[in-house]
Amino acid sequence: MNASDGMNYAPTGKPHPVCEKGEFVFAAMALEHGHIYGMCNGLLEAGGELMYVYDKDPKKVKSFVERFPFVKVASCEEEILEDESVKLVAAAAITSERCALGLKVMDHGKDYFTDKAPFTTLEQLERARKKVNETNRKYMVYYSERLHVESAVFAGQLIEEGAIGDVIQVIGLGPHRLNAMSRPKWFFEREKYGGILCDIGSHQIEQFLFFGNVKDAEVVRSHVANFAHPKYPELEDFGEAMLVGDNGVVNYFRVDWFTPEGLGVWGDGRSIILGTDGYIELRKYTDIARDSKGDNVYLVNHKGEKHFNVHGKVGFPFFGQLILDCLNRTEKAMTQEHAFKAAELCLKAQAQAVKIEGERKHMYDIK
Repeated sequence: MNASDGMNYAPTGKPHPVCEKGEFVFAAMALEHGHIYGMCNGLLEAGGELMYVYDKDPKKVKSFVERFPFVKVASCEEEILEDESVKLVAAAAITSERCALGLKVMDHGKDYFTDKAPFTTLEQLERARKKVNETNRKYMVYYSERLHVESAVFAGQLIEEGAIGDVIQVIGLGPHRLNAMSRPKWFFEREKYGGILCDIGSHQIEQFLFFGNVKDAEVVRSHVANFAHPKYPELEDFGEAMLVGDNGVVNYFRVDWFTPEGLGVWGDGRSIILGTDGYIELRKYTDIARDSKGDNVYLVNHKGEKHFNVHGKVGFPFFGQLILDCLNRTEKAMTQEHAFKAAELCLKAQAQAVKIEGERKHMYDIK
């Protein structure tokens, strides 16, 4: 796992099977983003059996097989889609193509697990909603910055236990390292990646909904900019938004592509959750100049101040819950409405974002 490269960051945990061997067979397709490795790791650790992989690019397939040497290389999409033993397809397609693939997967009677962001337009979202209703299949989303981060899992447990009372505000900071030379061409094409609030902003909105127990929200304001990357005119390297939930919980988040080279990880992601009786701060991937392991949780309430390092101690229950949801047709990992609502709000934030104009002067060219 390369902690300095966000595109290929694939967390691993301890095996915790929730099903018998061969009971939950899945396949991997569309290997455009390195998140597919984290998605497959999580399902394998929860007892899933990875049977197939397919991508049009043999180089991507070769890299995947090196990581998972037991997998069978499918000759085409149809080999996977027509195999009735495959219950779920995990995929990380080009963002604008994720919906079309998901509709095809569901039409073949299989559940779909896609990398975030799941859509680039509201029209795609509506097509997916309709297909879910028609097929009773799942269109689940890998919101990894909560689902595959032990500090975020632990924070959810603290909130559920009432450690900070009622949540009233969630602040999210999602900086990322660009690593522009390693990115595919589509990553810099606005129509294909959807914009920064649609893309990495989806993580932040999903966390706001979860931590704040928010069912719906209004986007109060949002901004995007390209401050320092004129070489990539369709890239947005900065974005921010403020939302207000239907239960009064408020949210502010900032996302950007400005992680400096001196940081030992791909981004200093943080969340601050304010409650009526205290607050929680998550330093997810690093505690700068102190602890490079990450997963540091700081809790302050009426009982005092506490620091927890939960790296390797909490696990990633989402994947086992997802497998059981697919087998039992339940919604314990994440409801379909929650997954779609996070997508809807990030698309709305993106659509109404005001663009901040003007380049900023800087001391060196940001790579």
